[in-house]
Formats: sequence, C-alpha cells, structure tokens
Amino acid sequence: MSKYPVIVVSGEIMEEAPGLTLAEMAGICGLPAERIMEYVELGILEPTGATARQWRFPAGSIPRLMKAARLQRDLGVEASSLALVLDLLDEMDRLRARLHRLCAPFDE
Repeated sequence: MSKYPVIVVSGEIMEEAPGLTLAEMAGICGLPAERIMEYVELGILEPTGATARQWRFPAGSIPRLMKAARLQRDLGVEASSLALVLDLLDEMDRLRARLHRLCAPFDE
C-alpha cells in the first residue's frame, strides 16, 4: 500500500462544448452578469451571438475575465483601460515565451 493518497479528478473538456452562456460565465467566475456585459461592451471579451441571451463565450475567455476582474479590483485599473492592459500583458507573455524558445539552445 502506498503512503501517498490517490486523488481522482474528473472534469469536462470545455473547448469541445458549444460555449458558455452569460449566466454560466458569471457563475464560474463569481462576477455579476452586468460586469461581464460591460466587459463585452469594452471589447475585453468577444462572445459569439447577436444578443446577450445568445452570447456564447469560449472557455478560453475565463482566464482573461478573471485577470480583468483582478486588475480592476486589486490595482484599481479603470474599466476603459482594461482591454489595453490585458492586450499588453498578453503581448508580454508571448514575447517571454519567444525569448525562452530562442534562448533554450544556449542554456544547455
């Protein structure tokens, strides 16, 4: 018998789902639907669908939504600046990953 406990984790692969509704996004992220609607108006999130009732968000938008909420809550970033701040942070992540790939052969 192993001295380490066995932990069984189950879940659903979200990208294969048709998309999350506004209510599902609000529930998952613990944010009011009105805040998510504001983020859509500001271009922070881009759901498919013509109206809020038809909106479907890809599961990949959850981290962006959570990051936007943290920036606004913890750092006081204005809602109107969130899209720009998020885009710049995403670009920094891409550049860091590229730099890491380029420097990896020299690290050996």
